[in-house]
Amino acid sequence: MADGPSPKATSDVDLCVSIVGHWSREVLDGRGYGDYQSMGMSGGQYDILREVVDSARTARRKGAGNIDVLMERQAREGCAAWYRSGGPGEGPWR
Repeated sequence: MADGPSPKATSDVDLCVSIVGHWSREVLDGRGYGDYQSMGMSGGQYDILREVVDSARTARRKGAGNIDVLMERQAREGCAAWYRSGGPGEGPWR
């Protein structure tokens, strides 16, 4: 057994960004849009996804480049704000 550094745990914010980022790209490219549960998301994460996709669609219509950077930044900001305010609430949908 090798001694080495322990694997780094993924923070709640990073996990949120990963999930929202993945599904945002899928939705923007027309490859999927389901309910938040089928995507493995909470209601709060789904709200962030909808905001990210709406902004990306607007940016795409205006001819903006590098939509992925915009989506990543907005997902990170949305997830950080969501977890800063407590993250998932008492109900399973938040």
